[in-house]
Amino acid sequence: MRERYELIAPCHFGLEAVLKKEVGDLGYEIVQVEDGRVTFLGGPEAICRANVFLRTAERVLLKAGSFHAETFEELFQNTKAIPWEELIPQDGKFWVTKASSIKSKLFSPSDIQRIMKKAMVERMKTAYKTEIFPETGSSYPLRVFLYKDQVTVGIDTSGDSLHKRGYRTLTSKAPITETLAAALIMLTPWKKDRILVDPFCGSGTFPIEAAMMAANMAPGMNRSFLSEDWKNLIPRKSWYEAMDEANDLLDDTVDVDIQGYDIDGEIVKAARANAEAAGVDHLIHFQQRPVSALSHPKKYGFLITNPPYGERIEEKENLPGLYRELGERIKSLDAWSAYIITAYEDAEKYIGRKADRNRKIYNGMMKTYFYQFLGPKPPARNKRQD
Repeated sequence: MRERYELIAPCHFGLEAVLKKEVGDLGYEIVQVEDGRVTFLGGPEAICRANVFLRTAERVLLKAGSFHAETFEELFQNTKAIPWEELIPQDGKFWVTKASSIKSKLFSPSDIQRIMKKAMVERMKTAYKTEIFPETGSSYPLRVFLYKDQVTVGIDTSGDSLHKRGYRTLTSKAPITETLAAALIMLTPWKKDRILVDPFCGSGTFPIEAAMMAANMAPGMNRSFLSEDWKNLIPRKSWYEAMDEANDLLDDTVDVDIQGYDIDGEIVKAARANAEAAGVDHLIHFQQRPVSALSHPKKYGFLITNPPYGERIEEKENLPGLYRELGERIKSLDAWSAYIITAYEDAEKYIGRKADRNRKIYNGMMKTYFYQFLGPKPPARNKRQD
C-alpha cells in the first residue's frame, strides 16, 4: 500500500480555481491545475476525504501514470510499463471505461481502449504468473485522456459521478448539475447569514446545495463510492474516519433564509422531495410563484438562478419578456446582488443592465455565461455582529 498517490479531480471548464481552493482547504498539496482538472497529492485517506467532501469535482481519479504516445505500439509498451500489479489485485475487474483524445495522433477511443486493456493483461500475466484473470473481484475502471500526444491514465475511485449526491430523484427538464451549482454559489460572496433566493428553482439544486453548505453537510455523506471495495489500496478504517469527520462537522440546526420559487407546482413538489432526500428540507422555503411576484422585505440578499434559455424553439419567443420581468424584479430588490447562469446571449439586453462581471463556463459542451450584478455590501456593523 503506497503512502502517497497523485490524484486527479476533473471539474467543469472555467471552475478550476474553485476546485483548487477546495482541495487546498482539505489540506492537500496541489501539483498542477489544467483546463478542467486539478492534480494533487495525498495518501489513501485523501481518496476517501476527496470523494466525501469535494463539492465541485466530477470524480476522483487515482493517477496510474502518464507518458507520450504517437503510435499504438508506443501506447501498448508504455501502458505495459505501468506497475499494474501494485494497483489491481489478481481477481480485479479492469477495463478502460472512457478514452478521450484532443489534438493527438491517436484518436480512436475503441482502439485505445482495446490496446490498453491488452497491454495491462500482458503486464499482469508476468507479474502474477498466470494466463487467466477471472475478474470476479472489485472494479478498477480506467479513464484515459490524450492531449497533444500526452497520455494520462487514471483509475476511477468514485464510480457514479460526484454530482450524483443521492438526493435528486426528480428533475426538471433542464437541470443544472449539483457540482456546477455548488461551484457557482462558491463564486459569489454568499454566506449562510445572508438571504438566498432562486426564482427559477426547478428541481431545487441551488437552494439544496446552499443549504448543505450552510449546514456544513459533506456532499458525499449519503452515497457510496466504487473504491470502498479496494481493500488492497485503502484501509476500511480510512472510510470510517472520513464519514466520522463528516458527521462531526454537520450542523443542520443552523438558522438560514433560503428560498426557491417556480411557476410550476409539480416542479416545486419535486424540489421539496429532493430537499427532503438531502436532509435539508427544514432549511429551505419552497413556493409556487411566478418571477413577476418576486419580492423580499429585507436588503442585501442574493439572487442565484438558472433561468430558462429556450432549449426548444417555441420557448425562445417568450425569453425577452421573461428576462425583462426578471430585470425589473432585480431592480426592485433594494441593495441585492444577482447571479444568473444562462446560455441566452441577449440576457443583459432584456435584463436592462450590463453585468458587473461575466464569466464564461462550459456546462457540458454548452457555452454558458455567469452574469454577476453586484449590489452594495451590508454596513460594517452587521459584520461586527457576525
